[in-house]
Amino acid sequence: MGKTPTAVLFLVLMAAVIVAVDVLFFRHLFWERLMSNVGIVLVFVAFYFRLLKQP
Repeated sequence: MGKTPTAVLFLVLMAAVIVAVDVLFFRHLFWERLMSNVGIVLVFVAFYFRLLKQP
């Protein structure tokens, strides 16, 4: 699998996790939803740089 399809799959997975968490847990709580979304993005960025960003 090339670099571009992996990155696209990674972004789609991140978006799916964010939407699922929003709908299931924080539907009417704006600030909690915002903080959890930022946390999820930071976790995905850390995994991307640690596992997928290899020379």
